[in-house]
Amino acid sequence: MVREEGRVLGAAPMLRGRLLFDEPMARHTSWRVGGPAQHFFEPADLDDLATYLRGLPESEPIFWLGLGSNLLVRDGGIRGSVILTAPGLGGIERIAQAMLRVEAGVPCAKAARFSADAQLEGVEFFTGIPGTIGGALAMNAGAFGGETWPIVAAVETIDRQGAVRVRAPSDYRVGYRSVQGPAGEWFVAAHLALTPGDGAAAKARIKECLRLRAKTQPTGVASCGSVFRNPSGDHAGRLIESCGLKGYEIGGAHVSRKHANFILNGGSATAADIEALISHVRAVVERECGVRLMPEVHIVGEPAAHLPGRSDD
Repeated sequence: MVREEGRVLGAAPMLRGRLLFDEPMARHTSWRVGGPAQHFFEPADLDDLATYLRGLPESEPIFWLGLGSNLLVRDGGIRGSVILTAPGLGGIERIAQAMLRVEAGVPCAKAARFSADAQLEGVEFFTGIPGTIGGALAMNAGAFGGETWPIVAAVETIDRQGAVRVRAPSDYRVGYRSVQGPAGEWFVAAHLALTPGDGAAAKARIKECLRLRAKTQPTGVASCGSVFRNPSGDHAGRLIESCGLKGYEIGGAHVSRKHANFILNGGSATAADIEALISHVRAVVERECGVRLMPEVHIVGEPAAHLPGRSDD
C-alpha cells in the first residue's frame, strides 16, 4: 500500500494533516468492512481542510467521514477523496451562556458530556447517537425522543474553494432523518442552543440513556447502529422481528437477536454480505407486511469487481 503525506493533489501548498493513498476503509467503519479509499485525508484543523479543498481538481469526488457509523462502504472502495473530520475538526467551546460551538468531528456523546459539565441541558439524547456532530447534522440524527436540528441555532459550512459560511436553520429543509440545503457546501460546525440547568440531572439522564441502550441494543460488536428508518407509526425492528428474521445470516453477517434493526458482522462478513442481507430483509418485510423499509445507513462505493482505476496510477 502506498502512503504519502504532506501534499495536495496536483497543487503546491503543503498540508499539516495526513494524506494517504489506498487506505482500507475497514479501518474506519464501525462494521469493519470496506475497500480502499483512493485518497484519504486527515486535516489538522479547519484551515488545513480549506487548503486541501482548494487544491483538489474540480472533478475529484469528496466523501465526508466521522466515526464510520451509519455507513456501509462496498468492497471495491471509494474513488476520490475521503475526508476524516475527527479529530482535526474536534473543537468544542462555550460561545454564550447557553450556546456551544461544536465542530463536525466531535462525537455526539462527547458533546452531551461537555454540555452536562457546563451545566447545560437539552442534548442528553446525543448519548444514543454513535456518530459525530457532522453526521448528526447531515441526517437530523435522533435518539430517545430527541432530534438534532431543533437545538441548532446556526451551522458553519465549507465549500470546494475553502470558503466558510455561517447559515441559519431556515436555509435548510429538515425532516425525519433528512436534511436538504445549499448545494456544494458541507457542515464543519454547529452552534447548539441549550438550556441552563442542572448538570447533575443531565448526567443522570445520560447515564440512563446508556443503560437503556445497553439493555435494548447490541453494543461492543461490529454494527452500524440502526439499519432502517422507522416507518410512520411503527418500528422497523418490530416488523423485522415479526417476519422471523432475528438471527438470519448471509455469509458472515446476521440480524441481531437482541434488536432486529441491527445487522452485525460476526467477524468474517464482507460489505457484499451485509448489503445482500439488507436487501433480503427489505424484501421479506415488504412481502410479509406490505411495508417498504427505507435504509438509514448510507451505502457508498464500488462493488469489488467494479472499482475504477486510480487517476494517479
